[in-house]
Amino acid sequence: MNINKSWTLFLDRDGVINHRLTEDYVKTWSEFQFLPGVLEAIAYFSTLFGKIFIVTNQQGIAKGLMDEADLHNIHQEMLNKINNAGGRIDKIYYCPHSRNDLCKCRKPRIGMALQAQKDFPDIDFNKSIMAGDTPSDIEFGKNAGMKTVFISEEFHAPPHSDWHFQSLIDFANNISKI
Repeated sequence: MNINKSWTLFLDRDGVINHRLTEDYVKTWSEFQFLPGVLEAIAYFSTLFGKIFIVTNQQGIAKGLMDEADLHNIHQEMLNKINNAGGRIDKIYYCPHSRNDLCKCRKPRIGMALQAQKDFPDIDFNKSIMAGDTPSDIEFGKNAGMKTVFISEEFHAPPHSDWHFQSLIDFANNISKI
């Protein structure tokens, strides 16, 4: 595959960019911790992909554990660190609803992908990759017609993911082989 500026990368957040908290949600910046190599990986991806987006389910908002201002603060701090490391994220899309809501934006539904395509009409899902650490992330990518990368050290990749890497930096270091 020849990845160039016509390609788009979609990234999940918790478990891909930062440590996922067990049975909890990242509610403040002090709880946010980048995974090893993520800043370097995003800086490298920024040289390859035309657009990079984060798509993240954030049901902690629906549960009243945090509000959208808390989430925006976390995301602003995260973007500052990514930018300072030479990377970029073009936009962050999030679903604030609970898994019991019948919204169109919660992964594996593709509302966030469709919103990104509305905001950036040059996105071609056939030239897009979704990297995530849960089966619903992979399903989201497949539902939108993207290639998928399962990021996990502990689990076997879902059978329908295209590639499996242990971390985002592992993906970055091996992207020329896909």
